[in-house]
Amino acid sequence: MPPRKIIIDTDPGQDDAVAILLALASPEELEVLAITAVAGNVPLPLTSRNARVVCELAGRTDVPVHEGAKAPLVRTLVTAEYVHGKTGLDGVDLPVPKMPVASQPAVDAIVEHIRREPPRTVTLCPLGPLTNVALAMQSAPDITERLAGIVLMGGAYFEVGNVTPAAEFNIYVDPEAADVVMKSGVDITILPLDATHQALVTRPRLDAISAIGTPVARAVSGWLDFFERFDLEKYGHAGAPLHDPCVIAYLLRPDLFEGRHINVEIETASDLTRGMTVADWWRVTDRAPNATFIGKVDADGFFDLLTERLARLK
Repeated sequence: MPPRKIIIDTDPGQDDAVAILLALASPEELEVLAITAVAGNVPLPLTSRNARVVCELAGRTDVPVHEGAKAPLVRTLVTAEYVHGKTGLDGVDLPVPKMPVASQPAVDAIVEHIRREPPRTVTLCPLGPLTNVALAMQSAPDITERLAGIVLMGGAYFEVGNVTPAAEFNIYVDPEAADVVMKSGVDITILPLDATHQALVTRPRLDAISAIGTPVARAVSGWLDFFERFDLEKYGHAGAPLHDPCVIAYLLRPDLFEGRHINVEIETASDLTRGMTVADWWRVTDRAPNATFIGKVDADGFFDLLTERLARLK
């Protein structure tokens, strides 16, 4: 089979960077048409820079990086330097990228790729706030029928929130954009905190990545070592959860994941629960299912896959 065509929409972020590397290390299964940067974990100039840093690290300067939204649809931008550091990729020093930003804006690039490729062959993989994706849908409604699907990291049900008591960061930053996406009718798969909090970077798993010994592995080890400090203190787990690579792993090995096709709505009106993903896990309403909500991940299988693929990148 030919590789699946994907567009990665992202706000790197150490875990976003690892997700991009996992995709770039899997060319037999995934063809990365473009990377589109959005403001989120850090402001747009840094997310754009960081995406290009990762492409250069992987030796994949052929993958264009497009700059997208600087702010949410209607809200003031909230960022997460307290988790990711001032650059978004704190933990290792890498050169300033030489590859330029693609001239085409991110939203235009998303629309053009979806229209240019055969219907239902392009999958969107949002790893951050959904601003770019919502803007693309609003500017070109026809793309929703042409998409193969959307696989995104965001939201929670049992785990509830990581930035407020009710909300996960990606959805909280731009709940109006998330609401547009959830109501789009596209085939959506959600990797929420309930799944990603099972994918913990324990010391043996981090040591296995470090043991690869390549520049890519050293960078990933540095990022994850920095990244996990905040989450270890916050959650007290055996390791920090590795969120965004779960999206790419789901595309590569869906057998590692379990979920339910349910209704998911986004809270946009309440200040108290802004950005909450109201997931009808137990199907107690008559609202029509609109997303596959993942609840379990085989963490050992996930890290075996990640480690094997990272070893392909020199």
